[in-house]
Amino acid sequence: MHPLAAAITPLLDRIGATAVPVEERGPGDVVLHWDGAPAVAVRLAGEELTSALDRMIAQVETELGGRLPDLPRADKQRAVRLLEERGAFTLRKSVEAVAQALGVSRFTVYNYLNRD
Repeated sequence: MHPLAAAITPLLDRIGATAVPVEERGPGDVVLHWDGAPAVAVRLAGEELTSALDRMIAQVETELGGRLPDLPRADKQRAVRLLEERGAFTLRKSVEAVAQALGVSRFTVYNYLNRD
């Protein structure tokens, strides 16, 4: 792996992108240069994977240290609180999407939201 690719990996993870070798780049990829030469291409994920809600969920998973469905109940409740603080539930159909990401029902998400 090129040092530039290693250096930008946390950023790419955060925005839902991946580093690909320059020789495997596609038409929509962005080529980054190192010392004047092409070093790595950045591939953005499809629109459905990089929606605002998907990015928020990915950030919360990173902060809590695991995939939402695998987290214990207390961490799932914390995830819902974090998402609420970040405005996730102002987005259309977000309760359904968060419920699916957590592996719980919409009713459960509403219960988590109503907890003090």
